[in-house]
Amino acid sequence: MASIDLDKVLDKTWADRGLPEILAAPVAALKGVSDRDCELLQEAFGVKTAADLAELKYARWAHALAALHTSAK
Repeated sequence: MASIDLDKVLDKTWADRGLPEILAAPVAALKGVSDRDCELLQEAFGVKTAADLAELKYARWAHALAALHTSAK
């Protein structure tokens, strides 16, 4: 099972929340993502939550391409 240090990827106020609440959180719950970034993601792609960002097809495509590149090395 994969693990992640939530303190490294989430703003302090979100690090102690449960996973369902984190996934429903605004993208700004992710460390380094501003409220303005959230507005732009929503305008451009309809992304409102961390789960929306994870499910964004363009992000998945980019991740798959990066994985292919890494495995080809």
